[in-house]
Amino acid sequence: MNLPPKVTDRAFSRLAEIGAAEQDRALRVAVEGGGCSGFQYDIRLDDPAEGDLVLEGQGQKVVVDSVSLPFLAGATIDFSDELIGARFVIDNPNATSSCGCGTSFSI
Repeated sequence: MNLPPKVTDRAFSRLAEIGAAEQDRALRVAVEGGGCSGFQYDIRLDDPAEGDLVLEGQGQKVVVDSVSLPFLAGATIDFSDELIGARFVIDNPNATSSCGCGTSFSI
């Protein structure tokens, strides 16, 4: 069985800062076809749905749908706050290449 993705404390802390749980929202991390490398991440606040994998920490939730889950096996969902901007980032061991924008990858 593939390892589920991990969520860092920094990512959960950021969700707490923006009050996701108070709005009954979770951070949805999905993988879609498209982007400059074949696949792209879709990361947004969303309502948890039936069949989602729910990762919980600090009272916050990150959800991954069953179709995206195999693409995110063993990945780490983190929050990066750098000069180029603050954003949720995915460190994905399944991606063989990615593009400069960091939201697109190939397997």
